[in-house]
Parts: sequence; C-alpha cells; structure tokens
Amino acid sequence: MSARVVHFEITADDLSRAAAFYRDVLGWEVAAWEGGMPYLLAATGEGPGIDGALMPRDHDQAVIVTAQVDQPLEQVLARVITGGGALIGEIGDIPGVGRHAYVRDSEGNVLGLLQPTT
Repeated sequence: MSARVVHFEITADDLSRAAAFYRDVLGWEVAAWEGGMPYLLAATGEGPGIDGALMPRDHDQAVIVTAQVDQPLEQVLARVITGGGALIGEIGDIPGVGRHAYVRDSEGNVLGLLQPTT
C-alpha cells in the first residue's frame, strides 16, 4: 500500500485575484476547469513536481494536498476513520480522472484522496 501526493489545491477568497498572483509571481499557467464549478487548474512548469488548482475557500485550510491511493477508496476511508480521522462530505466522481474524497486527518488537517479510474 502506498499513497503518493499527486495534486494540490490552494483555496482563495477571490479566484481572479489569486490566479493573477500565481501567474505574476510564480509564472504558473492558470485556466478554468470545464467541470461546471469554479475551479482553476494551475500548471506549475515542466520537469519533476506536481500541478494543482485554485478553488473557492470552503475549507478552513489554505492548502490541501491530494494523495493517489492504489486501493478502493472505501478501504482507505475505513482506515482514515480507524486512525482517528473523518470523512468530509461525500465521495465524488471526477469524470475521466477517478473518485475523490476529502478527509480530516488525526490532527484536523484536510487531505484529498484520489482513487484513479482504471
């Protein structure tokens, strides 16, 4: 069993302002996701590293990392609960990507979990 960090999300009160900041300061390419909700994909550059997104602030954290899991999401969520964490909301489907859930870890931090489409 392993879970590698594959994505990050930065929450923002003003997506346009945040997009301009990351474009101007770090040179990221920021573009709207065509998924029907306010979510901006952030390409951080070539080579090693990960890409992420900017999203409206609806969690109490500024940055959320997402780990890709290699087991069914329900099994991982059961371990989250056993380990002192909690599911936030419901499991969601991301078309063409996989199933996703937000959880709180044992310290109250928000973590995304992604079971990719096989």
